[in-house]
Amino acid sequence: MSRAAQSRVTELLKHSFLWIIVICAFSGLYLMLEISLKDNQQFAESPWIPTAPFHWENYIVGWNQVAPYILNTVFVAVTIVVVTLVLAMYGAFFFARFKMPGGKFIFFLFLMLMMYPAVANMVPAFILIKQLGLYNSYWALILPGIIGGQAFTIFVLRGFIEDIPQDFFDAAEIDGCSMWRQVWQIVFPLSGPIVGTLAILAIIGRWNDFVAPLIYIRDPAKQLLAVGLLHLEGEYTRKWGELMAGYTIASLPLVI
Repeated sequence: MSRAAQSRVTELLKHSFLWIIVICAFSGLYLMLEISLKDNQQFAESPWIPTAPFHWENYIVGWNQVAPYILNTVFVAVTIVVVTLVLAMYGAFFFARFKMPGGKFIFFLFLMLMMYPAVANMVPAFILIKQLGLYNSYWALILPGIIGGQAFTIFVLRGFIEDIPQDFFDAAEIDGCSMWRQVWQIVFPLSGPIVGTLAILAIIGRWNDFVAPLIYIRDPAKQLLAVGLLHLEGEYTRKWGELMAGYTIASLPLVI
């Protein structure tokens, strides 16, 4: 076999393997979308192939079921992300622009927090939240979320801020710009891409968080989406179309 033929065979095998991975990755999404337009009889007769008539009313029922959970999740996630980024921006600015005795040691402690397994802190955190009277409130999710997100966010932002030329800060000080204004008028605009990336990662983490709402929230009306989706399943029967429609609506914000 010539080298050209071997190259074509290699390319064919490589692309075939990639297509198999893509098909496997998107098969779940296809099934979710396809089943969301069926009733139980259509699902039982043909679970893999779309069949008419399409039941668009499943999305109305699904929205009515997941809308409260989505609103609760948006409130908690946005609050955590905004406060975390604001506090971490100032913390990273401090570590990047100021030198003090023991500063490297303090930053090393932040790195240790990144390596600390969250599950090891679950029982002490639950006891502390109960003693503070925060159990079954959104503060039980917001405060630990803000505190827990500081280490990684400061670590990423510190490296980015260190790369900003010192001339920008010197010029700002000559113009009478305070340290607080330097963060918002120099650091924040220049670090927009990395801040956006951190915000997306934090939103995804909060959106998919299952353990914390399950432990700290008892009231079903206050529950977040990851736990609330469990309530979509009926006690004795499952309406698969409405169930998959609710899952589809719940996944749309992350896709967007």
